[in-house]
Amino acid sequence: MQRRPLRGIRVLDLTNVLAGPYCSYQLMLFGAEVVKIELPGSGDLARHLGPDADLNRGGIGTSFLAQNAGKKSIELNLKDAGERGLFEDLVRGADVVLENYRAGVLDRLGLGWDRLRALNPGLVYCAISGFGQTGPMSQAPAYDQIIQGLSGMMSVTGTEETAPLRVGFPVSDTVGGLMAALSISAALVGRERSGEGCFLDLSMLEASLSAMGWVVSNYVISGQPPVPMGRENATAAPSGTFFASDGPLNIAANRQTQFVSLCTVVGREDLVTDPRFADREDRKTHRAELNAELNAALGRRPAVEWERILSEAGVPAARILTVPQAIESDQLAHRGFFTEVAFPGDPKRTLRASGNGVHLDGEPLRAPGPPPVLGEHNAEAAELARRWRGADIPRPAREFSLAPTDKD
Repeated sequence: MQRRPLRGIRVLDLTNVLAGPYCSYQLMLFGAEVVKIELPGSGDLARHLGPDADLNRGGIGTSFLAQNAGKKSIELNLKDAGERGLFEDLVRGADVVLENYRAGVLDRLGLGWDRLRALNPGLVYCAISGFGQTGPMSQAPAYDQIIQGLSGMMSVTGTEETAPLRVGFPVSDTVGGLMAALSISAALVGRERSGEGCFLDLSMLEASLSAMGWVVSNYVISGQPPVPMGRENATAAPSGTFFASDGPLNIAANRQTQFVSLCTVVGREDLVTDPRFADREDRKTHRAELNAELNAALGRRPAVEWERILSEAGVPAARILTVPQAIESDQLAHRGFFTEVAFPGDPKRTLRASGNGVHLDGEPLRAPGPPPVLGEHNAEAAELARRWRGADIPRPAREFSLAPTDKD
């Protein structure tokens, strides 16, 4: 069995749709036992989302299948006193509670941080929300599209003619989920040293701005408002999308040596000595002229040939693929990115569950089983709570070799 660093960590996941479930999926891949607490009869909203109407009606929409493999599902109505008591029993043995309700919802149910910390002082509680638990927008509803707009992300996506544009996947949800997984992992390490849990208040808006990195720092440090650059890389030239004889090609000749190699390979050595393109800043200033010269040369060969030739010359270059092409690439197959698991509720079918790009001791992290049907583990709930309460909480630091020894 693959050794996973979060094996033995127990997560109660009350989240819906994407940011929270994506977070708990990462924790599951690293070995955590994740139990989804779902609303009876309907469950995670993502169960009803996706392009396949039949799957949506069956409560296993593709949006749900995408990031819930390897988890358990228990239906609990937290407004019911008896079912709330079972949830509290589970909390007593949990390591992590993850939720993405609007700020204050669990407090109003009597299950806020103060109550949960009293039940389990070693608990790590992570609340994901659009804007955080405090501030003038803390009660505002938020979806990925809203965060993309408010973060400024859409204003720099596209060209001057087409911006603002939404990024083509729910990037703010994804970044929020990744930041939550990182925060929880860090908090668990801290707990092993201190013995105390903590409350993590994660704002998707702030996580998105953090992920925008240079776009933000260029303004707050240099006072340069970012503008949409379309297919171009604002930090260097030639760096962006170019056009071979049969379609687009990304090239990132960000260094002087790469620029020289690019010009040499395409048969335009003269561009190296052209005063318009002498150094990085000159090339950025005359980006349009340089791109036109290179596109004329690149149009003599197909993109796949330039990808090979330029890569061999040390110039980062690659075709622009469709999602189906990317998924079927030899590189992903070699790395074992997808795992075949049983399709929930249909043993005759299989489901491709994605990994996360991490290999542990030479092996990809894989989902150990299919996504659960709604309430699949209801009958196990009481026994699960008893099993979890039987474990030591918090675990001693030496179990994970994080505390110094006498020999250190």
